[in-house]
Amino acid sequence: MGAGGPRRGAGPPDGGWGWAVLGACFVVTGFAYGFPKAVSVFFRALMRDFGAGYSDTAWVSSIMLAMLYGTGPVSSILVTRFGCRPVMLVGGLLASAGMVLASFATRLLELYLTAGVLTGLGLALNFQPSLIMLGLYFERRRPLANGLAAAGSPVFLSALSPLGQQLLERFGWRGGFLLLGGLLLHCCACGAVMRPPPGPSDSADDAPGEAEAQRAGLRLREAPPGGRPRRRLLDVAVCADRAFGVYAVTKFLMALGLFVPAILLVNYAKDAGVPDADAAFLLSIVGFVDIVARPACGALAGLARLRPRVAYLFSLALMANGLTDLSSARARSYGALVAFCVAFGLSYGMVGALQFEVLMAAVGSHRFPSSLGLVLLVEAVAVLIGPPSAGRLVDALKNYEIIFYLAGSEVALAGVFMAVATNCCLRRSHDTRPGQGAGGRASDTEDAEAEGDSEALPTAAEPPGSLEAREVPSPGARPAEPEVEAEPGSDPKSV
Repeated sequence: MGAGGPRRGAGPPDGGWGWAVLGACFVVTGFAYGFPKAVSVFFRALMRDFGAGYSDTAWVSSIMLAMLYGTGPVSSILVTRFGCRPVMLVGGLLASAGMVLASFATRLLELYLTAGVLTGLGLALNFQPSLIMLGLYFERRRPLANGLAAAGSPVFLSALSPLGQQLLERFGWRGGFLLLGGLLLHCCACGAVMRPPPGPSDSADDAPGEAEAQRAGLRLREAPPGGRPRRRLLDVAVCADRAFGVYAVTKFLMALGLFVPAILLVNYAKDAGVPDADAAFLLSIVGFVDIVARPACGALAGLARLRPRVAYLFSLALMANGLTDLSSARARSYGALVAFCVAFGLSYGMVGALQFEVLMAAVGSHRFPSSLGLVLLVEAVAVLIGPPSAGRLVDALKNYEIIFYLAGSEVALAGVFMAVATNCCLRRSHDTRPGQGAGGRASDTEDAEAEGDSEALPTAAEPPGSLEAREVPSPGARPAEPEVEAEPGSDPKSV
C-alpha cells in the first residue's frame, strides 16, 4: 500500500491507471455529495415512526455534511500517516457500518450517531484521499480530470433519490438503510483502486503513506541522529500563504449562500403556485445542466490560454451564480423558474468543476492535502451558518425574495473578492519573484521555497538517498565555515 513513487521531476503519468483512479473518484464524489441529500427521502417515514418534527429529523443530513466538511484536517493527518488507500478502505467500512447500524435505531439520537457521525466520517475519509490521489495521476489534464470527477455529484444525486424512494416503498426505511449500507461498500472497491503511481525508485522500506507523502511533496522534519525523518502530519504553515488565505475567505463567503437556492427552490416554486410535480422537476433540470457543465468547464479550464487564469474563471463562475440568484429573486412564473434553473445549474456546475483545481494551482501539490483539509473545515463552519439561517429567516419573514437577495449577494461578493485579491495582491507578489513559470501557479514558487528551506526542513521530493547523503553534523561537531571568495589581488591564504 505504501509503495514508493516517482520523484518530483518524474511528473504524473496523466493517463494509464489514472483513468481507473478517475472513475473511482467519480463514484466517491457522487456518494460524498449525493448521499446526504438523497437520505432526505426517508424523512417523512422517520418523522412518523419517531414522532419528531422535520427540523429534528433533518439533523441527520446536517450532521453527515458537517462530518464530511469538518473532519478535513483529520483526514489530512491520516492520509499523511497511512496513505490514501488504507484510509479509503477504512472509510468505506465506516460509511457502510453507519447505515447498517442506523437500520436498527430506536431513537433519533442513535440515528445522529450512526447515519450522521459514523457514515459522515466514512464519506469524509473517502472523499479527500480520492482528490489527493487524482492530483498525483494528472497534471496536464488535471482540469479535465477534476471536472469529470466532480460530475459524479449530480449524477449520483439524480440516481440515489429515486433509488431511495423505491427502497422506502418496498422495504421501509429500515430495509432501505440496510441496503444503502451495502451499496456504500463500493467505496471500499474504489479505495482498492487507489494504487500509488509507479516510480523508478520504489523502496520496500517506506512506511505506509510515506511514498504518497513524498509524491505530494509533504515536508519532512530533520531526522534525529541515526533515525528516520519525521513527516509533518498537518502543514498548518500553509495558513500563512497569501494565496491560501484568499481562497479560504472566498470559499467561506461562497458557502454561506451557494447551497441556499437549491435547498429552498422547491418550496419557493410551490409558494408561487407551481404544482408539486412540476416544482420537484425543477431540481432535475438543475441536475441535468450540472452534469453537462462540470466536465465541459473542466475541459475549458484545461486550455493553454485559460489555465493560467483559472482563478479568474472561478471568480466569473461565482459572480454568474450570484447574479443569477439576484435576477431571479422575483421570478414567479414557471417559465422564469425554468430559466433560473438552467442558469443556476450552469454556473453551479462551473463552480463545482473549478473549486479544487483553483486550490491545487494556488498552493501546489505538496501542500494540497493539508490545504484541502483546512479549507473543508472553513467550509463546514459556513455551511452550518448559511442554510440554517436562511431557513429561520423564511420562517420569520415568510418571504423567499429576501433570502435569494442575501444568498446571491454573498456568492457574488465571493467572486468579486477572488478576482480583486488575485489581481491586486497575488499577482503583485508573483511579479516580485523572478523565475516563476508562466503558468501563474503558486506551486513553482512553493517548490523553490521548499528547496531553499533550512536544513531542519528538507523537502520530501528529494531523491531517496538525499537525506542520507546530506551531511548531518554530530551533536558535538562545529558547523562548516562558509567559503569566502577572495578579492582580486589578495593573498588566498589570508582569506
